[in-house]
Amino acid sequence: MHLRFSPSMRSITISSNNGFIDLMKIKVAACHISYRTLFHTILILAFLLPFVFILTALVTLEGVNKCSSFDCLGRRLGPKFLGRVDDSTRLVRDFYKILKEVKTGEIPADLKLPDSFDQLVSDMKNNNYDTKTFALVLTRMMEKFEREIKESKFAELMNKHFAASSIPKGIHCLTLRLTDEYSSNAHARRQLPPPELLPLLTDNNYHHFILSTDNILAASVVVTSTVQSSQNPEMIVFHVITDRKTYAGMHSWFALNSVFPAIVEVKGIHQFDWLTRENVPVLEAVEHQNGIRNYYHGNYVLGANLDDINLRNFASILQARSPKYISLLNHIRIYIPELFPNLDKVVFLDDDVVVQRDLSPLWDIDLNGKVNGAVETCRGEDDWVMSKHFRNYFNFSHPVISKQLDPEECAWAYGMNIFDLRAWRTTNIRETYHQWLKKNLQSNLTMWKLGTLPPALIAFKGHVQPIDPSWHMLGLGYQNKTDVENVKNAAVIHYNGQSKPWLNIGFEHLRPFWTMYVNYSNEFIRNCHILEP
Repeated sequence: MHLRFSPSMRSITISSNNGFIDLMKIKVAACHISYRTLFHTILILAFLLPFVFILTALVTLEGVNKCSSFDCLGRRLGPKFLGRVDDSTRLVRDFYKILKEVKTGEIPADLKLPDSFDQLVSDMKNNNYDTKTFALVLTRMMEKFEREIKESKFAELMNKHFAASSIPKGIHCLTLRLTDEYSSNAHARRQLPPPELLPLLTDNNYHHFILSTDNILAASVVVTSTVQSSQNPEMIVFHVITDRKTYAGMHSWFALNSVFPAIVEVKGIHQFDWLTRENVPVLEAVEHQNGIRNYYHGNYVLGANLDDINLRNFASILQARSPKYISLLNHIRIYIPELFPNLDKVVFLDDDVVVQRDLSPLWDIDLNGKVNGAVETCRGEDDWVMSKHFRNYFNFSHPVISKQLDPEECAWAYGMNIFDLRAWRTTNIRETYHQWLKKNLQSNLTMWKLGTLPPALIAFKGHVQPIDPSWHMLGLGYQNKTDVENVKNAAVIHYNGQSKPWLNIGFEHLRPFWTMYVNYSNEFIRNCHILEP
């Protein structure tokens, strides 16, 4: 850009660099303008012109070069100079306003909701929808799809609950066939353990494990994995407790499938003289009270309004209503000191665990005079398993609960517990457990909903010694995204939750840790079509 002054200083010409185009020509009259004014004018123009050039370049980069007229350029540059929003922003704002207006509107009777986005576009084109009609149809389509998704998830939760609560055909077959074998095969009825080994059942130099279950296949995995993972299997004594209907089949399995050199004892609940109605009056009521049975077995979704249901809360409710929670087998652990009066220290295992490491060091852990060595479940980051406090198990809107318990107190896990029975026998844990069970029954189950852990959290209060979390990894029946490397490193993995590894709903990538201990070549397993995955 060049500035040229005429010899007479009567005019000033501003031209382009090539000199061919005069951008601006200013005539100066001596009588009307002073040199000072002229000088200031030149300075202002010199200051403004670079900015004009930069703005023009930016607009060109944004596509203004597509404009074919000054009118187009004005429409593009006008809003920028005046601070106005462009048409697209105004369109979004107007559409949002329309959506708010139609949120509570009614769809015309003759207007049919499309089933897909493509159909929506086609209907718009064919029916010449205005903006309001389009917004109304779009809103109702979204509501329809949201409800269908919720109904689908609700059905999935219900089906999963029924699958988790039922007995798979193969496992039921296994129980029946083994029961029949007990009646026809003397070898299946042989004494467990042999008479010469009976004294070892009360020998505290051995490592005693207690397992309570009516699932023969699950029991076999727990025992087999424990024995195979042990550095000293000859020191292992298993006490398997089952119910009357499963006793014959359970006895047959361990009589016909030795885990030598470990020792296995199988006892039915009916064979414990101590388990009488006088000693377990509350649990007798739990099993036979009609109201309680209806709570766990009744149609508790009849008349439920899907719009009022929070799916995550509903999943927790279904888990809490598992029929296993009114089984005496599930409560039996609270009576271990009385059922095994000659034992000093035991490890209690749930039937949905797999042992991957030698557990003999558990007997060397100092419980500091406490009764229960357990992994705490309030130290992790996940919501489902390892972030549990008392508030997750109890109803703190109940006055008795809010008065006597701390919602932030750390919870702990059942499933793999070290019990010091000598210390236990000096406490009133069992009595406290019974008292709180009775209170909850009298309050129509309004203090807590979920099974045996809540009353145990109260009864063992002050009697729990935390142990290293690597001994017991939980959540394999809850969390599909469980880290496989963490699973490999845990001493005991626990499939707590609905997705048990023996069910079709079990997580495929976690099932092999369990199935590796199933003997798929066994005649009974093959005949019941419990097939290797």
